[in-house]
Formats: sequence, structure tokens, C-alpha cells
Amino acid sequence: MGLACAYAAAKRKQRVLVLERDAFAQGASIRNFGMIWPIGQPAGKLLDLALHSRDLWLDLAKQYSLPIRECGSLHVAHFDDEWSLLQEFASDALNAGYQVRLLTREEVLEIAPAVNPVELRGGMHSQTECGVDPPRCIQALTKLLRERLDVTIDSGACVTQVDPFIAASDGRRWKAERVIVASGTDVQTLYPAAFQQSALRLCKLQMLSTQPQSAGYSIGPHLASGLTLRHYTTFRQCPSLSAVVQRVANLWPELDRWGIHVMLSQPEDGRVILGDSHQYDADISPFQQEEIDRLMLTQLQRVFRLPDWTIARRWVGYYLKNSADVLFLNCPSTNVRLVTGLGGNGMTLSMAVGERLIDTFDNPRIV
Repeated sequence: MGLACAYAAAKRKQRVLVLERDAFAQGASIRNFGMIWPIGQPAGKLLDLALHSRDLWLDLAKQYSLPIRECGSLHVAHFDDEWSLLQEFASDALNAGYQVRLLTREEVLEIAPAVNPVELRGGMHSQTECGVDPPRCIQALTKLLRERLDVTIDSGACVTQVDPFIAASDGRRWKAERVIVASGTDVQTLYPAAFQQSALRLCKLQMLSTQPQSAGYSIGPHLASGLTLRHYTTFRQCPSLSAVVQRVANLWPELDRWGIHVMLSQPEDGRVILGDSHQYDADISPFQQEEIDRLMLTQLQRVFRLPDWTIARRWVGYYLKNSADVLFLNCPSTNVRLVTGLGGNGMTLSMAVGERLIDTFDNPRIV
């Protein structure tokens, strides 16, 4: 989110300083699937914002050779109720602004060899999703801001105060006409009162990745199982969703307990990113739980097939979700804006949100 704001401001020829506590952004920015995911946004303003953000990503990639894949996405159905839901959604998707089409079982297997053919009913393909490798993308974006857009990036600057001047823990100070605080989950350090009065919730997720698959193997588009239909607000207007929700609760109540739905993405190096789970607030522990990884892998291997399931990495991620709106935007003073709480939508929405925040700084309006 911070780099997106910096990019938007630099494009508008503003003088920009980025203060980053770590060597580079290491929070939710690099602990995700790398999915630019408009299909996950509800129709209307949020879908429009996501599609605009996608266009900004593609424009950035074209201008500066930032690696990005226009891979699309595929939701697959292995139960009748999942297939009914996809059919219901697709029947009015075009009118709502989505670019989707239903695929037969054979068409799914043709474009996505990683899908398990057993009990497969069909799928829904969307054209709008893109993929980036999160750590590589963040480092490349940081580099191009510094080297191509003349943005000053000060790593290792731990900000301890913002108003009336910016101060770092090492004693340095700065003044700025406009300040954007995009500190991810760490809101309470600088603005504890704003955090306490907000509707922000902390979310912890667990994810994994395989080692690189054999040379040339591709899963095709981003892949989502029928369990994902329960997670994104996109599908909540469909009456047939209740049947999916009830069946999952009856068959696998532990999935609801840990907020598990399963998806795949594949960066250019061939590894496959797997996930994920969701725990909130008081349910969060500091420990990675093997049970959650086991449940995710069981569901992943039920729906998908990979040549090599060897797990090379496991990690946890944290983000803030604003239960009252799509994001948390606070104005602590006339020249300071605090923005966080995009939930799991940071990669998808950040470019458009950053542009909107820069352009409407004096009268902030995101959606």
C-alpha cells in the first residue's frame, strides 16, 4: 500500500520519501498468493476499483518491465451444489461487470492439468486475474521507484512519531506537506486511539509452497476450489451459496473453525503457492499449527493434482481487516492520512487505492 502511494505520487511529479522499517516490505506484502484478484470483489464500486488497479499494474509492468502474468483464474466444482452456484453466478455475471464463462469438465482439464478429474462437474473461468511473485515484485517495485522515478527510499527507518514532525528511533527528523501512514498491522504503535476506536480485526493466515515443479509444468490459471465460494463476498448474493455452506459445515466443520479454503498460484520459478487459513483476534496464537497445514493439504490434494507435493516453505501472515468497510482510512491531522485494513485485498486494490488517495488527499474519497 505504501509503495502504491509512492508510485502514484511519483508519477504526478511529486517529491517522495519512503520510510521503511525493514530492508524492504516484509509484512502481508510478500506473504500472499501474488494474486491480482478482481473476481474476489463484489459487483459495483469495489469491482470497478479492482479492475482499475489491474490496469495500473499492467501499465506499470509494461513501462518498467515488471514481471506480471495475465493468467486468469478458474473456480472448479466437484459437487453438484458448487456447480449450481457457479451456473447461477455466471448467468448474470456479464451484467455485473465480470468477464467469466462456464467450462465443461473437458474444457477445465484442457487449460488446467492440475485439477483432479474425479467427480469434476465443471468450472468458471475469469479473464481478469493476474499473477506476480510477491517478494520479487516488491523488491522490483522498490528498485524502480528509487532508480527510475527518483523516489528516496530510506530502509531501516523506524518511525516513532508522525505529527507535528516525523521522527525515527535513531533521532532523525523530517517535515512533509503530506504524510501517508501505511503501516499494515502496526497501527496501534503510532495511533493507538484510532486503532481502539476502529472496526479493525487482526487476521492470521497459514500458507505453504512446494518446491519448483518439473521444468515446463504449469498449473494454468490461478486455481480455486469450491471451498473458496464460501470466502469471497462476490458470491454472497447467490441463493445457492447456502447449500454449499451447509454441506461444508456438515462434512468438515473443522474447515469453518480455521477459516480454510484452498487455492493455488504458481510464480515463474515453478513452485506452487498453497493456502490458506484465517484466524481472528483472540483466536490467534503465535504458533504455526500443524493441524491447519494438514487440513489444507488434505483438501488441496482432494481437488488438485501436482507432480510433486514436496513442501519447501511454510509461513504465517498477518493483515488487518476492517469489518465496517473495504479499508480503514483515518485523518489524524490535516496533512496526515492513515490507510490500512484492506484485508486480503491488498495486492488487488492497492494500486487504485494509492492513486485515489494521492488525487483526493485534501478530501479523501476511496469508494
